Amino acid sequence: MTSTTAFNPNELGRPNGNFFALPYNSGEGDIEIISVPWDVTTSYKPGTSGGPKAIMDASVQIDLFDPDVENAWEIKISNIGLDLLRMNRENRLLAETIIMHLEQGGNIADKEIVHLVNQVNQSSEIVNILVYNAAKNILDKDKIAAVLGGDHSVPFGLIKAISEKYPGTGILHIDAHADLRRAYEGFNYSHASIMYNVINELGEISKLVQVGVRDFCEEEERFSRNNDKIVTFYDNYLKDKQYEGVTWKNQCDEIISHLPGNVYISFDVDGLRPYLCPNTGTPVPGGLEFEQAMYLIKQVVFSGRRIAGFDLNEVSPPISGDWDANVGARILFKLCCYTKMSN
Repeated sequence: MTSTTAFNPNELGRPNGNFFALPYNSGEGDIEIISVPWDVTTSYKPGTSGGPKAIMDASVQIDLFDPDVENAWEIKISNIGLDLLRMNRENRLLAETIIMHLEQGGNIADKEIVHLVNQVNQSSEIVNILVYNAAKNILDKDKIAAVLGGDHSVPFGLIKAISEKYPGTGILHIDAHADLRRAYEGFNYSHASIMYNVINELGEISKLVQVGVRDFCEEEERFSRNNDKIVTFYDNYLKDKQYEGVTWKNQCDEIISHLPGNVYISFDVDGLRPYLCPNTGTPVPGGLEFEQAMYLIKQVVFSGRRIAGFDLNEVSPPISGDWDANVGARILFKLCCYTKMSN
Protein backbone atom coordinates (compact mmCIF):
# COMPACT_ATOMS: atom_id res chain seq x y z
CA MET A 1 0.00 0.00 0.00
CA THR A 2 1.17 3.51 -0.79
CA SER A 3 1.32 5.59 2.38
CA THR A 4 -1.59 8.01 2.63
CA THR A 5 0.86 10.59 3.94
CA ALA A 6 2.44 10.60 0.48
CA PHE A 7 -0.94 10.82 -1.28
CA ASN A 8 -2.11 14.31 -2.20
CA PRO A 9 -5.81 14.37 -3.20
CA ASN A 10 -5.36 17.80 -4.77
CA GLU A 11 -2.87 16.59 -7.35
CA LEU A 12 -3.33 14.73 -10.63
CA GLY A 13 -4.62 11.20 -10.16
CA ARG A 14 -2.22 8.53 -11.36
CA PRO A 15 -3.66 5.24 -12.67
CA ASN A 16 -2.72 2.46 -10.28
CA GLY A 17 -5.31 -0.27 -10.80
CA ASN A 18 -7.69 1.10 -8.19
CA PHE A 19 -10.73 3.31 -8.38
CA PHE A 20 -10.08 7.05 -8.04
CA ALA A 21 -6.32 6.31 -8.03
CA LEU A 22 -6.58 5.80 -4.27
CA PRO A 23 -3.53 4.25 -2.59
CA TYR A 24 -5.09 0.95 -1.55
CA ASN A 25 -4.49 -2.51 -2.97
CA SER A 26 -7.08 -5.24 -3.38
CA GLY A 27 -8.18 -6.46 0.03
CA GLU A 28 -7.09 -3.33 1.90
CA GLY A 29 -10.29 -1.33 1.60
CA ASP A 30 -13.03 -0.71 4.12
CA ILE A 31 -15.23 -0.74 1.02
CA GLU A 32 -14.33 -3.52 -1.41
CA ILE A 33 -15.75 -3.14 -4.91
CA ILE A 34 -16.22 -6.42 -6.78
CA SER A 35 -15.93 -5.65 -10.50
CA VAL A 36 -18.07 -8.01 -12.59
CA PRO A 37 -17.62 -7.59 -16.39
CA TRP A 38 -20.69 -9.57 -17.48
CA ASP A 39 -23.45 -8.67 -19.93
CA VAL A 40 -24.51 -12.05 -21.29
CA THR A 41 -28.23 -11.64 -20.61
CA THR A 42 -28.58 -8.10 -21.98
CA SER A 43 -31.67 -8.15 -24.17
CA TYR A 44 -31.33 -4.99 -26.29
CA LYS A 45 -27.65 -4.22 -26.81
CA PRO A 46 -24.51 -5.45 -25.02
CA GLY A 47 -21.57 -3.39 -23.84
CA THR A 48 -21.98 -3.13 -20.10
CA SER A 49 -19.25 -5.74 -19.59
CA GLY A 50 -16.89 -2.85 -20.37
CA GLY A 51 -18.39 -0.75 -17.60
CA PRO A 52 -16.02 -1.59 -14.71
CA LYS A 53 -12.85 -0.82 -16.66
CA ALA A 54 -14.30 2.33 -18.21
CA ILE A 55 -15.43 3.59 -14.81
CA MET A 56 -12.03 2.87 -13.29
CA ASP A 57 -10.31 4.74 -16.12
CA ALA A 58 -12.64 7.72 -15.74
CA SER A 59 -12.46 7.72 -11.95
CA VAL A 60 -8.81 8.77 -11.97
CA GLN A 61 -9.70 12.35 -12.95
CA ILE A 62 -12.44 12.87 -10.33
CA ASP A 63 -11.81 15.43 -7.60
CA LEU A 64 -11.90 13.69 -4.24
CA PHE A 65 -13.50 16.49 -2.24
CA ASP A 66 -17.05 15.92 -1.07
CA PRO A 67 -18.93 18.68 0.81
CA ASP A 68 -20.88 16.10 2.81
CA VAL A 69 -17.95 13.91 3.88
CA GLU A 70 -14.89 15.30 5.60
CA ASN A 71 -11.66 13.99 4.04
CA ALA A 72 -13.58 11.76 1.65
CA TRP A 73 -10.32 10.73 0.02
CA GLU A 74 -9.39 8.90 3.22
CA ILE A 75 -12.18 6.38 2.70
CA LYS A 76 -10.40 3.11 2.01
CA ILE A 77 -11.81 1.90 -1.30
CA SER A 78 -10.22 -0.99 -3.16
CA ASN A 79 -11.03 -3.20 -6.12
CA ILE A 80 -11.50 -6.94 -6.51
CA GLY A 81 -11.81 -7.80 -10.19
CA LEU A 82 -13.40 -11.04 -11.36
CA ASP A 83 -11.77 -12.49 -14.48
CA LEU A 84 -14.87 -13.11 -16.57
CA LEU A 85 -14.26 -11.45 -19.94
CA ARG A 86 -13.54 -14.65 -21.86
CA MET A 87 -16.51 -16.52 -20.38
CA ASN A 88 -18.63 -13.44 -21.03
CA ARG A 89 -17.66 -13.30 -24.72
CA GLU A 90 -18.35 -17.01 -25.25
CA ASN A 91 -21.72 -16.94 -23.53
CA ARG A 92 -22.78 -13.67 -25.13
CA LEU A 93 -22.49 -15.34 -28.54
CA LEU A 94 -24.73 -18.15 -27.29
CA ALA A 95 -27.22 -15.66 -25.88
CA GLU A 96 -27.39 -13.75 -29.14
CA THR A 97 -28.14 -17.00 -30.99
CA ILE A 98 -30.96 -17.70 -28.53
CA ILE A 99 -32.38 -14.17 -28.77
CA MET A 100 -32.30 -14.24 -32.58
CA HIS A 101 -34.08 -17.61 -32.55
CA LEU A 102 -36.85 -16.19 -30.36
CA GLU A 103 -37.16 -12.99 -32.42
CA GLN A 104 -37.70 -15.14 -35.50
CA GLY A 105 -40.63 -16.92 -33.85
CA GLY A 106 -38.85 -19.85 -32.26
CA ASN A 107 -39.59 -21.33 -28.85
CA ILE A 108 -37.27 -21.50 -25.88
CA ALA A 109 -37.82 -25.27 -25.67
CA ASP A 110 -36.86 -25.95 -29.30
CA LYS A 111 -34.24 -28.70 -29.39
CA GLU A 112 -31.79 -26.71 -31.52
CA ILE A 113 -31.31 -24.11 -28.77
CA VAL A 114 -32.32 -25.74 -25.48
CA HIS A 115 -28.73 -26.86 -24.83
CA LEU A 116 -27.54 -23.28 -25.41
CA VAL A 117 -30.08 -21.98 -22.90
CA ASN A 118 -28.86 -24.52 -20.34
CA GLN A 119 -25.26 -23.50 -20.88
CA VAL A 120 -26.00 -19.80 -20.43
CA ASN A 121 -27.99 -20.53 -17.27
CA GLN A 122 -25.18 -22.66 -15.86
CA SER A 123 -22.67 -19.89 -16.57
CA SER A 124 -24.90 -17.33 -14.86
CA GLU A 125 -25.07 -19.58 -11.81
CA ILE A 126 -21.26 -19.74 -11.78
CA VAL A 127 -21.14 -15.92 -11.77
CA ASN A 128 -23.62 -15.85 -8.88
CA ILE A 129 -21.42 -18.23 -6.89
CA LEU A 130 -18.23 -16.27 -7.62
CA VAL A 131 -19.84 -13.00 -6.54
CA TYR A 132 -21.38 -14.61 -3.45
CA ASN A 133 -18.06 -16.11 -2.34
CA ALA A 134 -16.19 -12.84 -2.88
CA ALA A 135 -18.88 -10.89 -1.03
CA LYS A 136 -19.07 -13.34 1.86
CA ASN A 137 -15.30 -13.16 2.31
CA ILE A 138 -15.53 -9.35 2.54
CA LEU A 139 -18.51 -9.38 4.90
CA ASP A 140 -16.88 -11.97 7.16
CA LYS A 141 -14.18 -9.35 7.78
CA ASP A 142 -16.87 -6.81 8.73
CA LYS A 143 -16.14 -4.71 5.67
CA ILE A 144 -18.55 -3.23 3.12
CA ALA A 145 -19.01 -5.17 -0.11
CA ALA A 146 -20.22 -3.59 -3.34
CA VAL A 147 -20.66 -4.82 -6.90
CA LEU A 148 -19.87 -2.91 -10.08
CA GLY A 149 -21.38 -4.38 -13.25
CA GLY A 150 -21.89 -5.43 -15.87
CA ASP A 151 -25.58 -5.99 -16.50
CA HIS A 152 -28.05 -5.93 -13.65
CA SER A 153 -28.02 -9.69 -13.16
CA VAL A 154 -24.62 -9.61 -11.47
CA PRO A 155 -25.37 -8.43 -7.89
CA PHE A 156 -27.52 -11.45 -6.97
CA GLY A 157 -24.66 -13.16 -5.12
CA LEU A 158 -23.90 -9.99 -3.14
CA ILE A 159 -27.54 -9.46 -2.17
CA LYS A 160 -27.68 -13.10 -1.06
CA ALA A 161 -24.58 -12.69 1.12
CA ILE A 162 -25.88 -9.45 2.67
CA SER A 163 -29.33 -10.94 3.34
CA GLU A 164 -27.64 -13.76 5.27
CA LYS A 165 -25.43 -11.45 7.33
CA TYR A 166 -28.08 -8.79 7.91
CA PRO A 167 -31.52 -10.48 7.90
CA GLY A 168 -34.36 -8.05 7.33
CA THR A 169 -32.39 -5.81 4.98
CA GLY A 170 -34.48 -3.74 2.57
CA ILE A 171 -33.54 -2.79 -0.98
CA LEU A 172 -33.74 0.68 -2.49
CA HIS A 173 -33.88 -0.04 -6.20
CA ILE A 174 -33.32 2.87 -8.62
CA ASP A 175 -34.13 1.75 -12.16
CA ALA A 176 -36.11 2.47 -15.30
CA HIS A 177 -37.26 -1.15 -15.23
CA ALA A 178 -39.00 -3.23 -12.59
CA ASP A 179 -36.73 -6.26 -13.24
CA LEU A 180 -39.55 -8.54 -12.07
CA ARG A 181 -39.75 -10.74 -15.15
CA ARG A 182 -39.55 -14.49 -14.68
CA ALA A 183 -36.71 -16.21 -16.57
CA TYR A 184 -36.74 -13.59 -19.33
CA GLU A 185 -35.85 -14.99 -22.78
CA GLY A 186 -35.17 -18.31 -21.07
CA PHE A 187 -32.38 -16.89 -18.92
CA ASN A 188 -33.06 -17.76 -15.29
CA TYR A 189 -30.75 -15.03 -14.03
CA SER A 190 -31.54 -12.32 -16.56
CA HIS A 191 -30.83 -8.65 -16.00
CA ALA A 192 -34.62 -8.29 -16.34
CA SER A 193 -35.24 -10.83 -13.55
CA ILE A 194 -32.86 -9.75 -10.78
CA MET A 195 -35.54 -8.46 -8.40
CA TYR A 196 -37.92 -11.33 -9.18
CA ASN A 197 -35.14 -13.73 -8.15
CA VAL A 198 -34.33 -11.70 -5.04
CA ILE A 199 -37.95 -11.71 -3.87
CA ASN A 200 -38.50 -15.40 -4.66
CA GLU A 201 -35.20 -16.86 -3.51
CA LEU A 202 -33.93 -14.61 -0.71
CA GLY A 203 -36.45 -14.76 2.09
CA GLU A 204 -34.39 -12.59 4.42
CA ILE A 205 -34.98 -9.51 2.26
CA SER A 206 -37.81 -7.66 4.00
CA LYS A 207 -38.67 -4.94 1.48
CA LEU A 208 -38.08 -3.88 -2.10
CA VAL A 209 -38.67 -0.18 -2.72
CA GLN A 210 -38.44 0.72 -6.40
CA VAL A 211 -37.93 4.27 -7.65
CA GLY A 212 -38.14 5.69 -11.17
CA VAL A 213 -39.64 2.63 -12.87
CA ARG A 214 -41.20 3.55 -16.20
CA ASP A 215 -40.78 0.56 -18.53
CA PHE A 216 -42.51 -2.64 -17.38
CA CYS A 217 -44.97 -5.28 -18.51
CA GLU A 218 -48.42 -6.16 -17.18
CA GLU A 219 -47.10 -9.30 -15.48
CA GLU A 220 -44.52 -7.26 -13.55
CA GLU A 221 -47.10 -4.68 -12.46
CA ARG A 222 -49.40 -7.44 -11.23
CA PHE A 223 -46.57 -9.22 -9.41
CA SER A 224 -45.57 -5.98 -7.69
CA ARG A 225 -49.13 -5.03 -6.76
CA ASN A 226 -49.85 -8.45 -5.22
CA ASN A 227 -46.65 -8.75 -3.19
CA ASP A 228 -46.60 -6.93 0.15
CA LYS A 229 -42.79 -6.86 0.14
CA ILE A 230 -42.73 -4.56 -2.89
CA VAL A 231 -43.48 -0.83 -3.03
CA THR A 232 -43.02 0.81 -6.44
CA PHE A 233 -42.77 4.55 -7.02
CA TYR A 234 -43.36 4.71 -10.74
CA ASP A 235 -41.74 7.59 -12.57
CA ASN A 236 -45.07 8.99 -13.75
CA TYR A 237 -46.30 9.04 -10.13
CA LEU A 238 -43.21 10.95 -9.00
CA LYS A 239 -43.52 13.43 -11.87
CA ASP A 240 -47.26 13.98 -11.23
CA LYS A 241 -46.53 14.79 -7.59
CA GLN A 242 -43.74 17.14 -8.62
CA TYR A 243 -45.99 19.00 -11.06
CA GLU A 244 -48.65 19.27 -8.36
CA GLY A 245 -46.21 21.03 -6.05
CA VAL A 246 -44.98 18.19 -3.81
CA THR A 247 -41.32 18.78 -3.01
CA TRP A 248 -38.66 16.18 -3.74
CA LYS A 249 -37.81 16.22 -0.03
CA ASN A 250 -41.35 15.15 0.84
CA GLN A 251 -41.32 12.48 -1.85
CA CYS A 252 -38.01 11.15 -0.54
CA ASP A 253 -39.44 11.02 2.98
CA GLU A 254 -42.34 8.91 1.66
CA ILE A 255 -39.99 6.57 -0.22
CA ILE A 256 -37.64 6.14 2.74
CA SER A 257 -40.48 5.50 5.19
CA HIS A 258 -40.89 2.03 3.65
CA LEU A 259 -37.26 1.04 4.26
CA PRO A 260 -35.94 -0.79 7.36
CA GLY A 261 -32.80 0.13 9.29
CA ASN A 262 -30.41 -1.75 7.00
CA VAL A 263 -30.64 -0.69 3.37
CA TYR A 264 -29.05 -2.17 0.27
CA ILE A 265 -28.93 0.16 -2.75
CA SER A 266 -29.26 -1.32 -6.22
CA PHE A 267 -28.52 1.44 -8.73
CA ASP A 268 -29.19 0.79 -12.41
CA VAL A 269 -27.85 3.81 -14.27
CA ASP A 270 -30.84 3.81 -16.62
CA GLY A 271 -32.88 5.01 -13.65
CA LEU A 272 -31.42 8.39 -14.59
CA ARG A 273 -32.46 10.57 -17.50
CA PRO A 274 -31.06 9.18 -20.77
CA TYR A 275 -28.73 12.13 -21.45
CA LEU A 276 -26.74 10.94 -18.43
CA CYS A 277 -26.42 7.36 -19.73
CA PRO A 278 -26.99 7.44 -23.52
CA ASN A 279 -25.17 4.18 -24.19
CA THR A 280 -26.75 2.02 -21.51
CA GLY A 281 -28.23 -1.25 -22.72
CA THR A 282 -31.92 -0.28 -22.51
CA PRO A 283 -32.38 3.52 -22.28
CA VAL A 284 -35.85 4.88 -21.48
CA PRO A 285 -37.17 8.48 -21.63
CA GLY A 286 -37.89 10.12 -18.29
CA GLY A 287 -36.11 9.27 -15.09
CA LEU A 288 -34.24 11.03 -12.30
CA GLU A 289 -31.70 13.79 -12.53
CA PHE A 290 -28.27 12.98 -11.06
CA GLU A 291 -28.86 15.42 -8.19
CA GLN A 292 -32.28 13.92 -7.42
CA ALA A 293 -30.84 10.43 -7.08
CA MET A 294 -27.96 11.60 -4.90
CA TYR A 295 -30.31 13.61 -2.69
CA LEU A 296 -32.49 10.53 -2.17
CA ILE A 297 -29.51 8.44 -1.09
CA LYS A 298 -28.25 11.22 1.18
CA GLN A 299 -31.67 11.39 2.85
CA VAL A 300 -31.48 7.65 3.49
CA VAL A 301 -28.33 8.33 5.50
CA PHE A 302 -29.74 11.41 7.24
CA SER A 303 -32.77 9.35 8.29
CA GLY A 304 -30.45 7.26 10.46
CA ARG A 305 -30.58 4.19 8.25
CA ARG A 306 -27.44 2.24 7.42
CA ILE A 307 -26.30 1.40 3.91
CA ALA A 308 -25.24 -2.24 4.20
CA GLY A 309 -23.99 -2.54 0.62
CA PHE A 310 -24.70 -1.44 -2.91
CA ASP A 311 -24.35 -2.15 -6.59
CA LEU A 312 -24.01 0.04 -9.68
CA ASN A 313 -24.89 -1.50 -13.02
CA GLU A 314 -25.62 -1.02 -16.72
CA VAL A 315 -22.96 1.63 -17.39
CA SER A 316 -21.90 1.01 -20.99
CA PRO A 317 -18.95 2.87 -22.53
CA PRO A 318 -19.54 4.29 -26.02
CA ILE A 319 -17.34 3.54 -29.00
CA SER A 320 -15.69 6.93 -28.49
CA GLY A 321 -15.81 9.31 -25.54
CA ASP A 322 -16.27 8.63 -21.85
CA TRP A 323 -19.42 10.50 -20.81
CA ASP A 324 -21.23 7.40 -19.49
CA ALA A 325 -18.14 6.33 -17.55
CA ASN A 326 -17.70 9.83 -16.08
CA VAL A 327 -21.26 9.78 -14.79
CA GLY A 328 -20.80 6.23 -13.50
CA ALA A 329 -17.57 7.11 -11.70
CA ARG A 330 -19.25 10.02 -9.93
CA ILE A 331 -22.18 7.86 -8.87
CA LEU A 332 -19.74 5.26 -7.55
CA PHE A 333 -17.81 7.85 -5.53
CA LYS A 334 -21.00 9.28 -4.00
CA LEU A 335 -22.25 5.79 -3.14
CA CYS A 336 -18.98 5.08 -1.37
CA CYS A 337 -19.14 8.41 0.49
CA TYR A 338 -22.73 7.99 1.66
CA THR A 339 -22.10 4.38 2.61
CA LYS A 340 -19.15 5.43 4.75
CA MET A 341 -21.25 8.21 6.34
CA SER A 342 -23.86 5.68 7.42
CA ASN A 343 -21.47 3.13 8.96
